[in-house]
Amino acid sequence: MFPEGVKDAFNRLKRTYNVLLKEGEPVVGQTPKETIWTKNKSKLYHYIPVKKKTKKVPILLVYALINKPYILDLTKGNSFVEYLVNEGFDVYLLDWGTFGHEDRFLKFDDFVYEYIAKAVKRVLKFSGADEISILGYCMGGTLTSIYAALHDKDPIRNLLFVTSPFDFEETGLYGSFLNEQYFSLDKAVDTLGNIPPEMIDFGNKMLKPITNFVGPYVSLLDRSDNQQFITSWKLMQKWVADGIPFPGESYRQWIRDFYQQNKLIKGELEIRGKKVDLQNIKANVLNISAVKDHIAMPCQVEALLNHISSEDKQYVSIPSGHVSVMYGPVSLTKTYPTIGEWLHSRSN
Repeated sequence: MFPEGVKDAFNRLKRTYNVLLKEGEPVVGQTPKETIWTKNKSKLYHYIPVKKKTKKVPILLVYALINKPYILDLTKGNSFVEYLVNEGFDVYLLDWGTFGHEDRFLKFDDFVYEYIAKAVKRVLKFSGADEISILGYCMGGTLTSIYAALHDKDPIRNLLFVTSPFDFEETGLYGSFLNEQYFSLDKAVDTLGNIPPEMIDFGNKMLKPITNFVGPYVSLLDRSDNQQFITSWKLMQKWVADGIPFPGESYRQWIRDFYQQNKLIKGELEIRGKKVDLQNIKANVLNISAVKDHIAMPCQVEALLNHISSEDKQYVSIPSGHVSVMYGPVSLTKTYPTIGEWLHSRSN
């Protein structure tokens, strides 16, 4: 007969083994949607309304280039998309798809002009609306700010940025990892073409190696008797491991023009020969950071407000991390209501 403590430990270990090696992957992205436009690998989704009347101004969601956007629609009951749809908003999402080797020459220039700009036109045409709201999450917000600065004549009513970096003067450990004295950027891009998602994921995890490499599995072992925790754990691990290749030329721009030379906030960034002037942004702006974010630190996020011309602009810092700002208990009690309340009064 084993002591009770040993028996409990064995059962937790067995349960952990089953979670990791035997059980299937969770279902994600369950909010009903339809595809209204495609380009290359990318799709523009429209989420089916659950109410007859939606807000007058549609909202387009733009995510980063390095992960799949279903973090915004991870599971029923904790889905930002589901929340917006239930609140009566007309919701659209630009899904970049999974880039192949043939996409290695795509640049930020292409994503701004050929993807975001055209997606905006499609949303306006499909919805019949005169104005649009755009929410950019992580790098998607950085891209959205570039689009908005270069398309200041477009009918953009509201811009929402969630943990999006704009100022790269202080980038924490990233600054050391990507220092041009030590990191051979051109060699990496010229050799690999597209940057593998495993390389991006490894770099992100190295910011807090013990927490990111070991922590999730220690937590799983410790809480393997909690089915609610296991369900959430599996959802998050599926998304974290489901990265996409970063188009090589875009990666070259991202590292050199942003992390190494900080061109956006300095007004020196050029896209298709045009200077990106953030002062051209005049739309209503809600800018959200996460207090514990080590990927897009609050100082990188907040800096935007000093460089735009918007009269209606607000900065909010949520007590969460880079991902938990959109998935988890804090997202339900803080992030979703903050965005919903702000957007409600500016979407009619």
